[in-house]
Amino acid sequence: MPKPISLPLYEKLPLKNTVQRILDTSIFFLLLSLLAYRILSHHSNGFTYLLASFCESWFTFVWVLILSSKWNPVEYRTYPERLLLRVDELPPVDMFVTTADPILEPPIITVNTVLSLLAVDYPANKLACYVSDDGGSLLTFYALLEASKFAKLWVPFCKKYRIQTRAPFRYFYDEGESPIDDSVEFLGEYTKMKDEYEVLRRKIEDATEKFIPLDVGAEEYVAFSNIERRNHPSIIKVILENKEGVVDGLPHLIYISREKRPNYPHHYKAGAMNVLTRVSGTMTNAPLILNVDCDMYISNSQMVFHALCLLLGSKNEQEFAFVQAPQSFYDGIRDDPFGNQLVALLKYMGDGIAGLQGYFYSGTGCFHRRKILYGLCPDGCMETGGRNPNWIGGKLTDEGLLKSFGYSKELTKTAERILTGLSGKADCPHDLSSSAEAANQVADCSYECGTSWGTKIGWMYGSTAEDILTGLTIHARGWRSALCNPDPPAFLGCAPSDVPSTLIQQKRWATGLLETLFSKSNPFIATLTANLQFRQCLAYIWVLSWGLRSIPELCYAVLPAYCIITNSHFLPKVDESTLLIPAGLFAIYNLHSLLEHHKIGLSFRTWWNNQRMGRIVSTTAWFFGFLNVIMKLLGLSETVFEVTQKDQPSTPGEDNNKDVDQFTFNESPILVPATTLLFVHLAAMVKALSDLNYGSHELRIGELICNVWMLLCLLPFLKGLFRKGKYGIPSSTICTSAALAAVFVHLCKRVSVA
Repeated sequence: MPKPISLPLYEKLPLKNTVQRILDTSIFFLLLSLLAYRILSHHSNGFTYLLASFCESWFTFVWVLILSSKWNPVEYRTYPERLLLRVDELPPVDMFVTTADPILEPPIITVNTVLSLLAVDYPANKLACYVSDDGGSLLTFYALLEASKFAKLWVPFCKKYRIQTRAPFRYFYDEGESPIDDSVEFLGEYTKMKDEYEVLRRKIEDATEKFIPLDVGAEEYVAFSNIERRNHPSIIKVILENKEGVVDGLPHLIYISREKRPNYPHHYKAGAMNVLTRVSGTMTNAPLILNVDCDMYISNSQMVFHALCLLLGSKNEQEFAFVQAPQSFYDGIRDDPFGNQLVALLKYMGDGIAGLQGYFYSGTGCFHRRKILYGLCPDGCMETGGRNPNWIGGKLTDEGLLKSFGYSKELTKTAERILTGLSGKADCPHDLSSSAEAANQVADCSYECGTSWGTKIGWMYGSTAEDILTGLTIHARGWRSALCNPDPPAFLGCAPSDVPSTLIQQKRWATGLLETLFSKSNPFIATLTANLQFRQCLAYIWVLSWGLRSIPELCYAVLPAYCIITNSHFLPKVDESTLLIPAGLFAIYNLHSLLEHHKIGLSFRTWWNNQRMGRIVSTTAWFFGFLNVIMKLLGLSETVFEVTQKDQPSTPGEDNNKDVDQFTFNESPILVPATTLLFVHLAAMVKALSDLNYGSHELRIGELICNVWMLLCLLPFLKGLFRKGKYGIPSSTICTSAALAAVFVHLCKRVSVA
C-alpha cells in the first residue's frame, strides 16, 4: 500500500514560449495572406497559380497542426529519491529487446544493450530480460551466452562503483568517459574488466567473421541445427536465472526465437512483441514492461526509478498508460549532416505533444503497463456491465479470457491476475523451466488465430509502424502518456550513418504512418467514436501525414523550374507589392527555425543540414512511402518491414571519422527523384542565364531565388555527379534521372509553345 506522504513523485511544469507563439502565429497569418492573394488573383493566372494554391493550402493545414501541437509545451520533472518513501514494494519489470538480423544488427550491439539492462539500478529479483531474435540466429544466441558469463563480472562492478554508463563499449571506448576513481583497487578492477570485455568482443567478432566455427551439435546449440530463418519451430532458452531471488544478483535472461512458418503471417516487429508479451506472461508476468530496440542501450542507470515516479505517482496510479523516453543518439555526426538526429523536432514538437493527451509511443525506450496492453480502459477494472459482455462482476469470464488471449491455460490465468490488479504468478515459481511448455505453446505461429492479439490486445497489426498504431489505440481508449527526459538521457541509440540508410528508415516510417492514417484505427474515427482528444487527433494527423506531404512538397519543388522554363509565374512579379508576402514568409520561417536551433545549442550548420535534408527526405523517402501505401491499397503489393543497418561499435585505433559527413550513394531507386530534381533545376538555371540578354529574368526574381535555393539543397547530389565510388551517384541513377528530366523539360517546352 502507498505510504501517506505529501511530496509528489513528479511535477508537470509548463514551459514559457511567448516568442515562439508570436512567430508561429505570424507565419500562420502570412500563410493565410498568401492564400487570400491566390484567391483574389486566380482569374488572371493559370495552372501554376492553381497548383501553387493547392500546395500552399496543404502547407497552411500542416502549419495549423504544428501550431496546435506546439502551443502548450510541458516537461515532467521526476524525483526518484522519493520513490522508496512512497511505496512499500517495487513492482517487477519485464524488459524486452528485439533484433531481427545479425548482419544488419551486429550481435555485439545487442549484447551491449542487454548488458546495460542487466546492470540497471533496480533489484535484480524484480527484473527479467527477454531477447527476441527474429532471425533465429545461432550467432546471436552464442553472443548472448558469452555475454551472460561477462555479466557475472560486469554487473557487480557497475553497482559497486556506481558506474553511470553501463554499456561496456561506451564506458571503455568513449572519449568522454574516464575512470571515476584513482584508487589502486578500482584501477585494477577497471583494467581487468576492460580486458574481459575485449575477450568477449573478440569472441563475438571472430564468430561473426566465422573464424570460430560454432558447433551446432553441442547441447546448447542443437535447437539451431538445420533451421531456416523463415521456417523453424520456436526456440526458448533460459540463459540466466535468478532462482534464489537474490536482490543484488543477476536478472533473468531469456532468449526467444518465435516459430515461423511460410503459411502464417508473422506481422514483423509487432508479432515479435506480442510473442514476448505472451512468453513473459507465462514466465514472470511483471505488471510493467520496458521495450527497447537492440541498439538502444540504457544510458541513465536510474531510468526505471524515473519511469516509476510517473507510473506510480499519478492519480490512483492510473493516469499514464505508458512512459516514453525521447530518442537520443550516441556518436552523432557533428552538425547532423543527414538530418536524422531530430533534436530540434523532438524538443519542440515532443514537449508540445506532451502537453496534450501525451507523447506518442515511439517503439523503443518505453515503459508500458501490461494490463493496458491487455486492452483495459481507464475504468475497465471497475466495469460491471455494458462496455464488455465478457465482464461479470468486474472480472473477465473464462470464455472471454480464452477468446481474447488464446487457449493457453497458463497465460489466461496470469492475464486474469494482471487484469484484476495483481501481478506475477499465483504460485510464484523460482524455476523458469517449469513454464517452458506453456512458453513454447504461446510462441507457436498459429496461437493467435481466432484471438484478439494484434486487434484489441498487445501490439496492433496492420502497419509497419506498429508503435504509432499501438500508441494511438491506447490513447483512443482515453489513456494518457508521459514524456520522461531525465539527465543524463534515458537511452542512447544508433542513428543511420549514411544517406541511403536514412532514406530507407524514413521510407519505412512514412509507409507505416500512412498505413495507420488509412486504417480503421485512424485518429479521425478515434476522436469521433472513442476517447481521443481533438488536439491529440491533430497531433497524430501531423505525424501520420508525412507520406501525403511528399506530393505538395514535390510539386512545389518543381514549380520554380517549370515557371522559368515555360516563362510563367507562380509568385508575384518584382514590381508587385504582394511579393512581400512570400518574401516575408520565407524570411520569418527560416529565422524562426534558426532561432529554435540556436536556443537549444545547435549550430547554424545543423540548422542548414536539417533544412536541406527536409527537402530531400520529403521528395524521396516520403514519396516512396506514399507509393508503397497506394500500391497496397490498390492490391498490387504488400508493404515490407525494412530493417535499418546498424553500425558496429568502433574500437580504439579505428579511423571512423574520415569523411563521415559526406553523402554516399547506391543504386537504390529512392535516390532518383532528388537526382531528377537536380537536373530539372540545372536546366532551369541554364534557361534563366540564357534569358539574361533579354532582361526577362527581372520579372521572375522570386522563381530564380527558389531555383537557387533548391540547387543549394541539392548541392550534395551535384557533387555526387562528379565523384567516384560510394561518394558518386551510380551511372544507372544518373541515366534514369537525366531521361526523366529531359522528358519533363520537353513537356514544359510543349506547354510553353502551346
